[in-house]
Amino acid sequence: MKTVVVRNIQRTDAALVKRLGALGVATVHEAYGRAGLMKPYLRPVWAGGEAAGTAVTALVHPGDNWMIHVAVEQCKPGDILVVGCSADNADGMFGVRDAKSLREMGFPVWSKAISAKGTVKASLGAVNVPVVCAGINVIPGDAVIADDDGVVVIPGKDAAEVAVRAEKRHADEDGKRKQLAAGVLGLDMYNMREPLKKAGLVYIDEPEED
Repeated sequence: MKTVVVRNIQRTDAALVKRLGALGVATVHEAYGRAGLMKPYLRPVWAGGEAAGTAVTALVHPGDNWMIHVAVEQCKPGDILVVGCSADNADGMFGVRDAKSLREMGFPVWSKAISAKGTVKASLGAVNVPVVCAGINVIPGDAVIADDDGVVVIPGKDAAEVAVRAEKRHADEDGKRKQLAAGVLGLDMYNMREPLKKAGLVYIDEPEED
């Protein structure tokens, strides 16, 4: 591993990131072909937090947060720090007094664990290199969308297309919600009856006797 800090990265267009952020993780994830979603163990430290930005990455080692401090220097307004660890780790890599403090600050954080176990500053890693975080390969500058549903990562090259798809999906879902509110069944809205019949589903009026 090269112990480097890459200072100039190609960030996803801020307007595209804003569009994706307005749509939320679930819609963006679906629009991206159900890809890019970090593993569900990555959860918001406090409920209700939302974030959308471009990835600044840090590759660190278990129990050592030295490179997180280095990475913060590279962050600009609109960036989200994404930390990948070289091995499994559940130490408290980023510290405040408690999770309540983060909520009071309005500072959203998503993490695998909350731990009182502190860290050292002893081992070099890297900043703004590709990292794997919660099962997803993150390239510096990728679009990162996070909310109560989790965290989804969209490569910069795909952001424009995914934004268009996500906005169309959002509009379609709004129409479906109105139909459901009016009493239309999902069976009919999605034209499920004929496929169910072909699959062998049979309706009977009374349970069959043994």
